[in-house]
Parts: sequence; C-alpha cells; structure tokens
Amino acid sequence: MEKMKSWIRISFAGRYSVITGEGTAGNNANSIRGFKVIDDAKAQVESICPGIVSCADILAVAARDASVAVGGPSWTVNLERRDSTTASRSLADSDLPAFTDSLDWLICLLGNKDLNARDMVALSDGNYAPLDLVTPNTFDNGFYSNLIARRGLLQSDQVLFSGGSTDSIVNEYSTDSSSFSSDFASAMVKMGNIDPLTRSQREIRRVCTAVN
Repeated sequence: MEKMKSWIRISFAGRYSVITGEGTAGNNANSIRGFKVIDDAKAQVESICPGIVSCADILAVAARDASVAVGGPSWTVNLERRDSTTASRSLADSDLPAFTDSLDWLICLLGNKDLNARDMVALSDGNYAPLDLVTPNTFDNGFYSNLIARRGLLQSDQVLFSGGSTDSIVNEYSTDSSSFSSDFASAMVKMGNIDPLTRSQREIRRVCTAVN
C-alpha cells in the first residue's frame, strides 16, 4: 500500500525550527524518497514567481506528471494549497496503513478519509518497491494479475484478493486496464482533496524542507 503513503507531506526539519515530521513515522520507513525532485522544482518556481506556488501543489502536480511519464493516466490537479507550519508523526503512525494490516482495517482506515474500497484497490498499484516483477517500470494492471496468481509481495496487497469483498475489483482491474486507469485517476483526485490547506490557512514555504 505504498502509494497511499502519498498522504504524507514533506518531512520538516528546517533551519528555523525542527519538527518531528511524518517522514519519521514507522509506516514510512524506507519508503518515501524523491524529495530532491520537489526541492529542485520549488527552487525553479521560486526564481520565477516567488511566494506563489506551494510545495504541496508542486508535490500534487509531480504525482500526476509521474503517472503520465510511465504510461499512466492524467487528471486535473486542484491547486491553491498551502503548506503546513506543523507536522504530526503520531497522526501518521495512526492513519497510514501498514503492510500487515487486514482487509477490514484497510477499508476502515481509508473510509475515515472518504476513500472507498474501490479507491483503495486502484491506489495499490504503481509502488516504489517492485511489487509487479513483470513490468515494474510501467503503469499497467499487471499488479492485479499477480494478486490473482497469489504473487502479491506484501500481505496488505495480497489481502486485496483473498476471498474477501475486494476480489471482484481485482478481477475487473486485471482484465480491464481502462477501468483501472480511470478509477486510479479518480482516486488520486479524491486523495489530493483530503483536508487541503487553502487560501489564508498556513503559508507558502520558501523552501520545502523548512517552515518560513
């Protein structure tokens, strides 16, 4: 379920204040990376229009563009997010799914974020780890064929096809790539709209690794 760890915002440890961030949460261990890409994009944007584009918006756009770059779907990214001035490791520890979680608990966790079981199954593909060993660098539905063949790498992935309520969704995605791509794009939009900070709330950071 690494993809759902996109809930996190960038880990905070700046020169102005040190905050224990989501990046240190147990369920994020050895899974989040690519911060340099976001930092470089932020630096270039700040050189052109300082104080306008938040790190949160850059991260959301980068997620969409990364999908497109590997043959996945595109979607409209809602912008005008602001960056938080705080972080909470405790919330990350309690809200992020673990690789050992049961299907019922995963559905419950995502339900608390207004994501349904279909969203959860769609968001389980395209992970940092090579969970699809056949086409690990391509956005496709091979992940679901692997689950049906009982070749899921993580318990929290294989549990999606284990005689439970999500088996039918896995079967559908394994044979209908267009349905999977469409649902993935829709789920990414929904996930990007989980309690965003907008307008007067919080700040637009000058650099993504530090609060202003």
